[in-house]
Amino acid sequence: MSAPRRIGFEPIVDADTRLLILGSLPGDASLKAAQYYAHPRNGFWPLIGGVLGEDLPALPYEQRLARLRGRGVGLWDVIASAERAGSLDAAIRSPEAADLRGLVESLPKLRAVAFNGGLAARLGRRILGGLDAIELVDLPSSSPAHAISLSAKAQTWAILGKFLPDKPAD
Repeated sequence: MSAPRRIGFEPIVDADTRLLILGSLPGDASLKAAQYYAHPRNGFWPLIGGVLGEDLPALPYEQRLARLRGRGVGLWDVIASAERAGSLDAAIRSPEAADLRGLVESLPKLRAVAFNGGLAARLGRRILGGLDAIELVDLPSSSPAHAISLSAKAQTWAILGKFLPDKPAD
């Protein structure tokens, strides 16, 4: 018996996106909430908040997204849809790739694409390899299933700051 097919979200980007962070495919908690990184134990919001110097977890979701956009950060996933029981990347079957090249080519200010986790990096690098003007960055997964401390993850995630403007856009 096959697992249910999960369909990801639309990208959160605009013409000022300088950094695009790509996950693999939203987990069940995120899909149910219709929000990126909705699982309460996922470290994404504290991690990116640390990069931006803001307490993003304290804000409502729409304000979090507005803060990301204001600093040139976009979100999406490398997988548009896949069969998956549960939320683990290891359970993904029959993935359909998102149109990463099409999105990247539509973002004139894009400087870097960061992959949130190993699967996102493997699939994303396969799709985006050979793009000269864009730096590709592998990050430890923000998922609680990736069992290293949030502070250790934050040390690696801090590199993202070099791709962002010093102050928010108005």
